[in-house]
Amino acid sequence: MSTANIKLLVLDVDGVLTDGTFVPSAEGDWKAFHVHDGLGIRLLQEANVEVALLSGRRSKIVEARAAELGIRYVLWSKTDKLGPLRGLVTQLGVPAADTAYMGDDLHDLRPLFWVGFSAAPADARPEIREAVDWVASAPGGHGAVRELCELLLQDKGLWEEARRRFTE
Repeated sequence: MSTANIKLLVLDVDGVLTDGTFVPSAEGDWKAFHVHDGLGIRLLQEANVEVALLSGRRSKIVEARAAELGIRYVLWSKTDKLGPLRGLVTQLGVPAADTAYMGDDLHDLRPLFWVGFSAAPADARPEIREAVDWVASAPGGHGAVRELCELLLQDKGLWEEARRRFTE
C-alpha cells in the first residue's frame, strides 16, 4: 500500500513515541523519547506532512517535546481517541484517507481502522499488529516512529533528498 498521499501523521505517545514506561513523580511523569524519532518527525514536517500527537494521558513533558519538535497539535483523550482525531482532520481539511495513525494498544483500534494508513511499533499488542497496514521492526520509543517517517518520505520520493542534506 502506497502512502504517497499522506498529509497528516497522528501518533499515540505512550508505547509509540516512548517505550510505554510510566514513572509518576511529584514533579510530573517521566518519559524518554528517542532522538531518531525526533529527526524523522522534523524531516516529515519539512516535506509538508503535518504531525500531531494524540495521548490518553495529559503530560507537561509531552507538551514540551511537541513544542521542541514544532508539533502544533497535541490532543488528549482518555477513552475516545477517534473523536479528537475526527475533529483534527475536519479542522485541517485533510481527508481520513490522507491520514496515517500509529498506535500500540486497544484504545488505538478505532483510529487505526478509520485512517487511510495504520501503523504500529514492533512491540504493539498482538491485536494491533494484526489490524494495521504496516508494523515497524523497532519497538515503541526506540525508533519505530523514525521507520514510519522514512517509509512515508520514501513513498513520496523524498527520502534521498532528505538524506542527501546530511551528506553534502
